[in-house]
Amino acid sequence: MSQLFPHATLRDRAPYRFDIVGSFLRPEAVKLARKQCVCGECSPAQLHQVEDQEIAKLIEQQKQVGLPAVTDGEFRRTWWHLDFLFELVGVELRDTETYSTHFKAHMHRPVTLEIIDKIQWAHVHPFLDHYKRLHEEAAGYPVKFTIPSPSMLHLITCVRTAQPKLPEIYANNQEQLFADITATYIEAVHAFYDLGCRNLQLDDTSWGEFCSEEKRALYASQGVDVDAVAKRYVQMLNDIRAAAPQDMAITMHICRGNFRSTWFSSGGYEPIAEILFGGCNVDGFYLEYDSDRAGDFKPLRFIKNQQVVLGLVTSKSGELEDKQAIIARIQEAAQFVDINQLCLSPQCGFASTEEGNVLSEEEQWQKLNFIREIVEEVWGQ
Repeated sequence: MSQLFPHATLRDRAPYRFDIVGSFLRPEAVKLARKQCVCGECSPAQLHQVEDQEIAKLIEQQKQVGLPAVTDGEFRRTWWHLDFLFELVGVELRDTETYSTHFKAHMHRPVTLEIIDKIQWAHVHPFLDHYKRLHEEAAGYPVKFTIPSPSMLHLITCVRTAQPKLPEIYANNQEQLFADITATYIEAVHAFYDLGCRNLQLDDTSWGEFCSEEKRALYASQGVDVDAVAKRYVQMLNDIRAAAPQDMAITMHICRGNFRSTWFSSGGYEPIAEILFGGCNVDGFYLEYDSDRAGDFKPLRFIKNQQVVLGLVTSKSGELEDKQAIIARIQEAAQFVDINQLCLSPQCGFASTEEGNVLSEEEQWQKLNFIREIVEEVWGQ
């Protein structure tokens, strides 16, 4: 029993009191094998063998640190989002002169997505094999899998552009575009469920942008009704949640950018709180709260019955926070959301892209040990 919160309890289902966003720093063996594969010095099969070996090690490390569910660290991916989206039918990866978001760190691979045909689920999508391999390697231990939120496909192709417009195939029919994205994700959710997935996280930077007054003003100047788009994103998410099996946890991680320990958006959750927290039926929100760029906890007053995973510990730096300061912030958040609707995690993954954030693997694991200690103190052993 927690002395801080006598009625605080642990959870045996996702999201957990002690949780993670999903990605981990890529081991040198994986980085080297990927470079060799690009140069033709090793085969894709050899690369997959290295990934398998390193993911097996990662799973054991996650178990040892006490995580209730493990991920594959996203070791098989280049980007947290594009790898999934460009494998959908009707979507292609395109080179571009500049990346669609502007980080303080240098982005050396400017690419974007283009919708060229009707969007559909690819029944041979490589992420299905990624999940299957993770599930098998975990050998019965609970696993968590991450994919980009459906709103990311619309945001990248129709909003986050110099001149926002619909793809030619969906010209004058945005509702059909939303319907096709929704139908595609419903099929994807069921495909993962059939392989055993019961814990699926949707990663999303659109809401981080919609929190930013600067981004909202920019999009409005380009003719985008941000609130209308936000409400439509929530409808997509609710339709997907409603179509998913009830014993499958579907959560959302909201981020303001995470590349080489930098970001691209700032602003508290107030502009989107009522629409998202008050209207979206996902099972939990993983919320970035590691800096003043995310604002205060007042927007949490709109939370209904969702779990809120507080990302109070940064993944952008290896320096450990002050434990009592983190506990004080949990107590502050508990003024707006019951302590048994709160959980704790890093603010984001440790490597949203294969480059990873600027910290060491040792510091990465120290962060997780630190979070576990806080969880045990706040919610009990």
